[in-house]
Amino acid sequence: MDRKKIIEDGLLERYLLGELPENLCSELEQLLQNDSSLKEMYSQMESDFEQLAMDNAIPPPSDVKTSLKEQINRMSKGEQQGDPKIRSMVTSKNYSKNFLVAASLAALLAVSSFWLYSRWQQAEASLKLVQQQTTSLQERVVILESSVEESENSFRKINNPNVIPLLLKGNEISPQSKAIAFVNHAEKEVILNPQGLSPLDQDHDYQMWADVDGEMINMGIIPKNNMLVALKYIDDAASINITIEPLGGSEHPTVERLISSVVL
Repeated sequence: MDRKKIIEDGLLERYLLGELPENLCSELEQLLQNDSSLKEMYSQMESDFEQLAMDNAIPPPSDVKTSLKEQINRMSKGEQQGDPKIRSMVTSKNYSKNFLVAASLAALLAVSSFWLYSRWQQAEASLKLVQQQTTSLQERVVILESSVEESENSFRKINNPNVIPLLLKGNEISPQSKAIAFVNHAEKEVILNPQGLSPLDQDHDYQMWADVDGEMINMGIIPKNNMLVALKYIDDAASINITIEPLGGSEHPTVERLISSVVL
């Protein structure tokens, strides 16, 4: 039994109301002795319950006080105790008993109400947490559905009969790198599978370029960890090339860091 379970399950309230099973009482009492913060919480709860009981106490009926005064006056005058007077005393005792029962019931009702209110607050907090988790789950589902739809669309494109797959092998700068470009001249699309490219540090990105009449034109930065990437199609390109650039890409290619090239 730990503090979180005690608070969430309302064991302190049940212990205070005498509703906790005996086998748990001794364990909770031991924890209260060793855990000062839990003991302070329990003491505050006792004070709150006591205050609630006092605030909801029922005053005794006014005739109880009158009856008691009359009886005391008669006894002080030495009157004989006949049956009627005995019945009067019994009546007063019944009033007193009824008052005590009513006050006890009022206190119990106040304590029970406080306990129910505490449990309601805990239930409300749990409901809010569930609602937040549900909203988060729904958002994840939307993102996942969008990702699946995007992937399916990309796979349809690379399986198009007009697609030409091209293998880009790494040179001596990055000999282990490989990438596959799926080029569709009819629909002017380029999709790249960069999974075979060697990992880069966090300060660099791969970038693809199209060579048009000796000029390198940017086709886009290659995102890390993507299975398929749609890049910009460039008309009249003689080749496509991959370079290593500073994070975020460059306006012009770093030729000395060219790692792969393939002729179209």
